[in-house]
Amino acid sequence: MTSTLWKGRFREATNRLVESFTASIRFDQRLSRYDIEGSIAHCRMLAQQGLLTEGEADTLVQGLGEILREIEHGALVFDDAQEDVHMAIEARLTEKVGEVGGKLHAGRSRNDQVALDLRLFLRDEILGTGNDLRDLQRTLVTQAKAHLGVVMPGFTHLQHAQAVLFSHHLMAYYEMCRRDRQRLEGCLGRVNVSPLGSAALAGTSLPIDREATARLLGFPEVSRNSIDAVSDRDFVIEFAAAAAMIMMHLSRMAEEIILWTSQEFRYLEIQETFCTGSSIMPQKKNPDVPELVRGKSGRVFGHLMGLLTMMKGLPLSYNRDLQEDKEALFDTIDTVRQSVVIMARLWEHVIVKAERLEETAAAGNTLATDLAEYLVRNGMPFRQAHRTVGNLVRHCLDQGKEITGLHVDELKRFSQAFQDDVPAILTARRSVESRRSAGGTATVEVEKAIAQAERELEGGGD
Repeated sequence: MTSTLWKGRFREATNRLVESFTASIRFDQRLSRYDIEGSIAHCRMLAQQGLLTEGEADTLVQGLGEILREIEHGALVFDDAQEDVHMAIEARLTEKVGEVGGKLHAGRSRNDQVALDLRLFLRDEILGTGNDLRDLQRTLVTQAKAHLGVVMPGFTHLQHAQAVLFSHHLMAYYEMCRRDRQRLEGCLGRVNVSPLGSAALAGTSLPIDREATARLLGFPEVSRNSIDAVSDRDFVIEFAAAAAMIMMHLSRMAEEIILWTSQEFRYLEIQETFCTGSSIMPQKKNPDVPELVRGKSGRVFGHLMGLLTMMKGLPLSYNRDLQEDKEALFDTIDTVRQSVVIMARLWEHVIVKAERLEETAAAGNTLATDLAEYLVRNGMPFRQAHRTVGNLVRHCLDQGKEITGLHVDELKRFSQAFQDDVPAILTARRSVESRRSAGGTATVEVEKAIAQAERELEGGGD
């Protein structure tokens, strides 16, 4: 029973309903490995400081190692009466090694213990998420290289805007992933701080060495304020915010895949192995994978708002409300990592309809800006050029024509600045290749972007 830990103060046993309601063991057992890792480091430090003998420390470390193996093999079963993973492991340790197990908790509290476990856990998950994103980036680069030269309509307001390379469009998502990884890296720096030794909230009078445990656990620094250390969940919220951004990017990508595989667009096709069918309509091939990714973004956004709401009114220092951070964090991590992985795999099963993309690249008068810039190069102020081409577009709409179908004599009726060479610019490919400004859609610029991305991915940078 959990009441044994504080029965000196309490005369009555904890009501079983309260035990069940307050228990976190059902979900925080996921932190078992990190709790044991932290306890081993704490134990070694206690021995170093003379608070345990070397023999006692060896006994405790051996017992903790055995418990970890029991957990990994499913031999140790937790129950609500143990309340949380920290108490469950301590209770099992005492069963195995006797009263010396009670010495392990000297100089720490469950408050700094859980903060430590979360930081150790999240540190690994951030690194894992970053690797998942890198795999997605590699897939995007592979697709961009494979389809370099395919021209498509670029969109603003979901309307045809200007011709771009399909590869350029894909590399936009590469950049989103790059920023996502940068955010995770920044978050990792703030996660990678050891709170252990802050105890309940005020530190401890025992002669512990916080820097020693930090070194053993791979933390470059220790927290600077014990009250803040046990009550801080900024690092959880910061990760949740970075995760929400990742899911927002994936949702945008998913939305485009869904649109582009529709009969109205027909830009892409998803292979059957990554689709599902309908229980009633035999012809259906549904893009369920991107639809689910798009839907799952909402639950990650919700977890972020839940964490912020949980924290907004908490007085210092520790409050039991903080127990509610774990399920939100765990589900956020699982959802994000699964979504990133499956979107990377999805792109490997996408067929790009190059002919359809190129067929629509110049549709909707997407070359209007090219005409305006042609006039600018011939000395016309841009605003006048814009107005001239706007009148020309109006003429095309009234006549049911496209700009690309106009004869040069028609163009000259709108401005004598149009010369006989103007038809040469009125192709989608010519439009694309003319946009050589840094970061533009010209093939030479997209090739530079792909090469830079490959160097980044090979070198482990952003």
